[in-house]
Amino acid sequence: MPSVPPARTRPRGARAAERVVGRNVLRREGREKLTGQAIYVADLAVDDAWWGTTVRAPHARARILAIERDPGYDWSRAVVVLAADLERRGYANVAHLIHDDQPFLAASVVEHAEEPVALVAAPSREEAERAAAHLRIRYEPLEPLLDFEGSRASFASYAIDKGDLARGFAAAATVLEGVYRFGAQEHAYIEPNGMIAWPSRDGVRRVQGSMQCPFYVVHALARLFREPEAAIRVVQTTTGGGFGGKEEYPNLIAGHAALLADACGRPVRLLYDRAEDMAATTRRHPGRVRHRSGLDSDGRLLALEIDVRLDAGAYATLSPVVLSRAVLHAAGPYRCANVRITGTAVKTNTPPNGAFRGFGVPQVAFALERHLDRLAAAAALDPVELRRRNLLADGETTATGQAVADAGASRQALAAALSRSRWRSTRRAHAAYNRRHPTRRRGLGLACYFHGSGFTGNGEIRLGSVAAVELAPGGRVRVLASSTEMGQGTRTVFAQIVAETLGLPYERIETVDPDTAEVPDSGPTVASRTVAVVGRIVADAARELDRALAARVGRPPGRRWTVATFERAARRHLAAGGERRFEARFANPAGQRFDDRAYRGDAYATYAWAATVVEVEVDLVSFEVEVRRVVSAQDVGRAIHPRLAAGQLEGGLAQALGWGLFEEVVMREGRMVNAQLTNYVLPTAIETPPIELAILERPFAHGPFGAKGIGELPMDGGAPAAVNAVAAALGVDLTEIPATPERIAAAWFARPPQERGA
Repeated sequence: MPSVPPARTRPRGARAAERVVGRNVLRREGREKLTGQAIYVADLAVDDAWWGTTVRAPHARARILAIERDPGYDWSRAVVVLAADLERRGYANVAHLIHDDQPFLAASVVEHAEEPVALVAAPSREEAERAAAHLRIRYEPLEPLLDFEGSRASFASYAIDKGDLARGFAAAATVLEGVYRFGAQEHAYIEPNGMIAWPSRDGVRRVQGSMQCPFYVVHALARLFREPEAAIRVVQTTTGGGFGGKEEYPNLIAGHAALLADACGRPVRLLYDRAEDMAATTRRHPGRVRHRSGLDSDGRLLALEIDVRLDAGAYATLSPVVLSRAVLHAAGPYRCANVRITGTAVKTNTPPNGAFRGFGVPQVAFALERHLDRLAAAAALDPVELRRRNLLADGETTATGQAVADAGASRQALAAALSRSRWRSTRRAHAAYNRRHPTRRRGLGLACYFHGSGFTGNGEIRLGSVAAVELAPGGRVRVLASSTEMGQGTRTVFAQIVAETLGLPYERIETVDPDTAEVPDSGPTVASRTVAVVGRIVADAARELDRALAARVGRPPGRRWTVATFERAARRHLAAGGERRFEARFANPAGQRFDDRAYRGDAYATYAWAATVVEVEVDLVSFEVEVRRVVSAQDVGRAIHPRLAAGQLEGGLAQALGWGLFEEVVMREGRMVNAQLTNYVLPTAIETPPIELAILERPFAHGPFGAKGIGELPMDGGAPAAVNAVAAALGVDLTEIPATPERIAAAWFARPPQERGA
């Protein structure tokens, strides 16, 4: 079981029974999910709804010559939407995001296999698929660009410079270069993408479905139909996981469903099955990182030169901001006076890649932590000691020159992970075990890492997110925010934050799934910002309510309410015509400052820090890897709900192990050929090892009750720790993930026979 610290002491005068933050209260959506009462988009009963389907291109790159309807089919039973129809109606055929380069429907040229070319709707799913099969599309195949290393078409590039790189390398006693490669990863959320759209009625069009970012969908549909955003209503249904895969892609599927609803004049369901979801939607960016690093004779980093190259796929989607976060984290939680980091996201004719838990950091963390183990070996240093000598301390600066106030948490995490894993004694036991067993080897691997909370640089300032609370009947308080619940506990922790702020019982706080007609734009549910950023805004809105009611009854604000006094104050306030709803806006409480051009300054308001140890056993016959256990120390600032926090950390670590050891997206001619859960290998409960957590609480002064973002942090370190463990067990040099049995076997047999004990 995870190790969870007790809740911290509440403000003076608070009774233990009043504590809400730090308690494992019942989660808000738990009962409906446990009993099967939760309504997902596929469960919605919609009268007179038709079914939609998408006709996709079979080529990685091609010119569309003609789209013809089979004259032998009765087309009165279906509607078809093509790019030409959007042009004819004056719609904007572009899925609005960052670069606005991706069309809703390919018009003349197909840029990737699975690209939508036509939409079809009919009264049943079977009829829609039958009609789609009667569309005859003729293509002229064109030469695709499938090698990201050879691509010269860049969607974004960044550079970070600190110190004098040449001087650093000139003084180095040890210099090592390395190239590290990583594959894509499928989100594998439990519920595939799906949307239902209604035709515009009374000037408002509505879509409802599975998503992370309702207002992203609002912005995209307003652009598509050239309508004001007030004419778009987006409602989130219960969402079965996202991990970033339902950040930007719902813009596309919502647009498709809405176009079909307009075409047939009825509601339209557009629900992907698993194979379509895996083949057509976004994945984690594959790519490579080049490292060149220099150590002095004492094992301290003098110079780091890092180049990051990500395969964005055919369209930009969110690749520029994924790359941005990647380069900002590429030097890791380490001090180095001389740094040069460059990064590029390039185009290929493959399905676009996009947001995924970790948002570029897992890729650079794998490269750096694997490189540090190899660097330690080159300098004849212990890999733990190399990290210990170079971890940032409080007040020292990152690659962007940001002085970090809480970097000491990284040393605390390292010490906790080493202690709980019994690092030294376990390594000695492994050496003895490996001598006794001719066909099995055990090893330990370590990774240290960090992750910034919230949007990068000035992103939160530009976004200006808003959240609200309102007085509900019976002296209750309702939380209004566009942050979505997708299994991570948003509704629960928001209720805890408001209850703690006002001193009310948790049960007196209501939460709702977002409906953009009712909630303000709190920004997207991404970037480890929901609790750390939006939670703070929710608390500020609760304080606005507190001040209004306190003034109404003539008492100082900031004192805890009893239920009875709160109800009396609320009644008096409403009877006097007072406002029911109270809003707050992001106000940059940490005073964050960042130069977007020079890429200097405070990249994030705060960072969460972690260290993970993975123990593996490798079978030298099959080269399968058994992960025996994971020990991880994670700084969360403050655990609002300790059990939910532990669930996030455990889930992220398991997902990271999958990416590092098992999950391989196989691409041929620009298409994913293993788009089924039968041959895309995910770690199951059997492969998921015991995970021991040390949850560290080093509060962030500007987070709600000290909380930081933790949703993405555990994704960053599991893969490098696991691969370092395999490399330590076998004495092999692994530089590519996933570290499948085939890659491990190749590295093993590349060693001289005498080194293999053959």
